[in-house]
Amino acid sequence: MTTQTNTSEYMLLFRGTRWEEGLSPEETEKVLNRFFAWFENLKAKGKLKAGQPLMREGRIVSSSNGRTIVDGPFAESKEAIGGYFLLTVAGMEEAVAIARQCPILEFGSSVEVRPVAEECPTMRDNREAVAELAHAAA
Repeated sequence: MTTQTNTSEYMLLFRGTRWEEGLSPEETEKVLNRFFAWFENLKAKGKLKAGQPLMREGRIVSSSNGRTIVDGPFAESKEAIGGYFLLTVAGMEEAVAIARQCPILEFGSSVEVRPVAEECPTMRDNREAVAELAHAAA
């Protein structure tokens, strides 16, 4: 299935915050060197707009009034988001091709590829629904 989009920005979300478990410090350093070389190469080609690692701890705010605040995230380590890249590329296929080159994939991590929306999809859908209702009432 191909998703059509007008945007050229894609977010790569790196899942798996403990990928290095079981590796020696020397092996971890080799993988990190490959990862940062990949990062720098994307930056040099103008494909990488931004990217940052995320700390392992944080807070989760929930409930309708925003008063429920708990330590988190509590997702399994392999599901927690460890960082992101913001890419500027030709389309989904190129973003996926870049994600497939991620050096930590072979250690149990995964990379989620998402197009960046030009506007909030909920706002767009609601605006269209309101317009349809107004058209039907006319």
